[in-house]
Amino acid sequence: MVVEIEDSAERDLIDIYWFYEDQELGAGGYFLAVIRPEIMGLAVSGGVHRKRHGFYFCPSPRFPHGFYYLVNQDIVKVYAVLDCRRNPRWIRHQLKGR
Repeated sequence: MVVEIEDSAERDLIDIYWFYEDQELGAGGYFLAVIRPEIMGLAVSGGVHRKRHGFYFCPSPRFPHGFYYLVNQDIVKVYAVLDCRRNPRWIRHQLKGR
């Protein structure tokens, strides 16, 4: 399958990058270096995860974030990368309209 990261998920990644970068210089770059290959791994595992809020949900093994995506034929579209520690209502709100 092919993995496509939607603009909304790219914005999430940028926001998370800056969160980590504000914590420690270089941490944001490390986050992106780890998380992007995890997202691209959906090319193999896309569609096997449980659904949450209308999207497939795949948690990151290294960070407290998860990927919300949909599968259409052989394309995996990632719509959001969100912090799993947030309130479920906040997560639902973030996913509306994506």
